[in-house]
Amino acid sequence: MAPSINDDNKITTTSPNQDNGLLLYNNVNQEVLQEKTSKYLLKYGTEFNKHVICGSKGLYVYTASGHKVLDFTSGQMSCLLGHGHPEIVKTIADHAASLDHLFSGMVSPPVISLGERLCNLLPAGLDKAFFLSTGGESNEAAIKMAKIYTGKFEIVGLGASWHGVTAQALGAQYHFGRKGQGPLMPGMLMLPPPNGYRSIFRRADGSYDWEAEMEYGWRMIDMQSCGSLAACIVECIQSSGGMHVLPPGYLAALKRECEKRGMLLIVDEAQTGVGRCGDLMAINHENVVPDILTLSKTLGNGLPLSAVVTSAEIDRVCVEREFCFYTTHINDPLPAAVGDKVLEIVVRDNLVEHSRAMGKILHDQLNSLKDKYGCIGDVRGRGLMAGVEIVEDRETKTPALALGKAIGDRAYELGLWANLSSHPSFGGVFRIAPPITITEDQLLSGLRILEEAFAMTSGTMPL
Repeated sequence: MAPSINDDNKITTTSPNQDNGLLLYNNVNQEVLQEKTSKYLLKYGTEFNKHVICGSKGLYVYTASGHKVLDFTSGQMSCLLGHGHPEIVKTIADHAASLDHLFSGMVSPPVISLGERLCNLLPAGLDKAFFLSTGGESNEAAIKMAKIYTGKFEIVGLGASWHGVTAQALGAQYHFGRKGQGPLMPGMLMLPPPNGYRSIFRRADGSYDWEAEMEYGWRMIDMQSCGSLAACIVECIQSSGGMHVLPPGYLAALKRECEKRGMLLIVDEAQTGVGRCGDLMAINHENVVPDILTLSKTLGNGLPLSAVVTSAEIDRVCVEREFCFYTTHINDPLPAAVGDKVLEIVVRDNLVEHSRAMGKILHDQLNSLKDKYGCIGDVRGRGLMAGVEIVEDRETKTPALALGKAIGDRAYELGLWANLSSHPSFGGVFRIAPPITITEDQLLSGLRILEEAFAMTSGTMPL
């Protein structure tokens, strides 16, 4: 018997020819699976969700107990077009059957097509690409490329950033994952995180003075540097750090500071790229062209696919200096075909414009929710990428981690998954990033569930 979901959101079984494809697993015992999880699966820095997920389709995931949950975080911020998009499924099936994986020195039509499509969509100066598996891997490659090109080794990152867990990517992030493993990569330096909600850098009127903060940060960098500054790596929206958007003008100023020092600017668009924020890429929002761009997450719609894109000149010099980042799955045809199809769909279906329109509704509704509940200290983000920060008091801005968890748990019970960044350095922020294919009705449905969760949770301070 094959599983399906009935109108009451419970698992039922049907004959195989009636299977609607929502679940791959039925007749499972959640308690047994939880016991096996504890016995056999290593922890890697997080607690597992208590429910085992047995199916995903469109904007929803389904648990072993039959609970249907609207996925407001696109998996790990990756399923840009939703789970099980039919054209993506067909692309995977076709390439799994006929062109899946090759020797790393071989090239194939989907890789060439993805490179052509991607580079033609990007500004001049982002001319050539190669394709890897994860965001951390692409940032590792980008940092190594910057070191090879400049002949220098110091890398500047921003506080509260997240770039991956491999050696150089981890060295450039500063709020989590650095402890207990001995010395990190040498030459890693930090700028203050551009946190407009909490920064101590303020003008006389109380507004955020990011220019003074950046100037202070670079003075500290210059004092620490041994004279070998190679690159600065930055996210346009620091998602894992609490959905902090770079202030207008910040990215352009950062590029100028890099140019003064003979450094490259690397922009990590793991989460912001491919339409998520209402522009095709977040760099388009202020027309800043980095020296190296990295993509991941959204490009593969949930499959492991990342990209490193740079200029023909940087590529030329790196080739001369024997740059090497040769991996087992570099330029694999199957994920490349998926990435090519993702870009085709996003452009063809005007999903950038749709993301911008749905993003306006999302932020309008979240700010309306802020007007109703005193525990919401800040709403921020851009496009279909939003953060809602939960605080004990708006004056002190003290994070309310336990309250945030209670709201999130209630929303999950009601049928909505909105990830709460609960690490103390995140400040207790709901990270909302649904698939950009979401309809207005689906978006409003999820927001109604979120508001109901606030209404049902003690301590949210109705206004």
